[in-house]
Amino acid sequence: NLRAARAFVLQSMAGIWKDLSAGHKITVEQRITVRMAATNAIHKAKDAVDFAYNAAGATAIFENHPLERRFRDIHTVTQQLQGRLSHFETVGAWMMGADADLTFV
Repeated sequence: NLRAARAFVLQSMAGIWKDLSAGHKITVEQRITVRMAATNAIHKAKDAVDFAYNAAGATAIFENHPLERRFRDIHTVTQQLQGRLSHFETVGAWMMGADADLTFV
């Protein structure tokens, strides 16, 4: 899942880079796609860290454990603007032709 999420981000960014390099502007569809890809990747990364954290057992809660910081970091990112689950609602609304607030897309 994490590899697929990474590939989605890279593919989305490659298309944007190609168009920008050719002098074109970023389209709404590209903005929507990269927002969906980035938000998805953040949550897939969180899932991977959660899996490792749970596998590590009780010692992973201590500050000297390498997973403790990573656990905090990825969970912090999911709560910030980039990782909002509401982005999926915005993208879905836009894809269905409904009114969508594209402010953060």
